[in-house]
Amino acid sequence: MDYRTASPDRYEILKAFAQENRKNPTLAEQELWKSIDRKQLGVRFLRQHIIGDYIVDFVSREQGLIIEVDGAYHAELEQQERDELRAQELERMGFHILRFTNKEVLFDIDNVLQQIEDYFK
Repeated sequence: MDYRTASPDRYEILKAFAQENRKNPTLAEQELWKSIDRKQLGVRFLRQHIIGDYIVDFVSREQGLIIEVDGAYHAELEQQERDELRAQELERMGFHILRFTNKEVLFDIDNVLQQIEDYFK
């Protein structure tokens, strides 16, 4: 896996933003974290972690899995295009990305966790 952290000129900005995101997670991020924190799936996850010049919602570096929890603005065409470019770059680094909507996490968490578990099989 071609894991790297942010460019030196961006790292401090991203680090501050990631820390703020960890302090103020969305409700969906809070719910998912409750289910994947402390190796509940047998895998260690980090949240709001810097990879390259991006901050990902959750990552298992050891397993190469990124989990993104998307709010409504991810349905906008411009954001979808940015998300696709971002995903391509992260995949080039060797990561696989699972994306879930806030609605999926909040109202169908069992299915979300099943999809995550299936990735590890």
